[in-house]
Amino acid sequence: MPIGSRLAAIVIAGLIVAACGTDDTATATRADVGGLSATDSTEGRGSSATTPAASLRGRTLEGAAFDFANLHGHPTVIWFWAPWCTICRAEAPSVARVAADVGPAVTFLGVPGLGEPAAMKRFVTDTGIGGFPQVVDSDGAIWSAFGVVAQPAFAFIDAAGSVKVVSGALTRAELESAARALTA
Repeated sequence: MPIGSRLAAIVIAGLIVAACGTDDTATATRADVGGLSATDSTEGRGSSATTPAASLRGRTLEGAAFDFANLHGHPTVIWFWAPWCTICRAEAPSVARVAADVGPAVTFLGVPGLGEPAAMKRFVTDTGIGGFPQVVDSDGAIWSAFGVVAQPAFAFIDAAGSVKVVSGALTRAELESAARALTA
């Protein structure tokens, strides 16, 4: 393989690994939700009329239309993930468990991006996150609307429409605390 091709392959591999994040990064970028520290949050995006969720639309992995405006007034956790992200794969069972534990009081929504729908469907099946909708973000518009640039990430939306974004993985206890805090 020519040196230029090797260099390009190394750079691309580095970018892919960096995009998946690390636990150290996750610890440094918690939002002020559910007892997490407030270092790099996307807080105060306004009322439900001005939250990014109010104007977004998409399609689920099954092809059904999904209108984010239907989330209005409902505490919601949005999990941004990618099918090739090893950190996302590791935290998926915790996300599924917390979504089941908090029940209908908090709506959970997955937003996979940076991958092909077939790989996303395999991820959902392999990790057990089929208990809540997965809205495909093939063009990055949903991630962009929430200011998400890397996975995993979470957006916590309270009933009033205030949005707080957490970049990086969360432990099961952190996620459950933050999700329950949305209904307090």
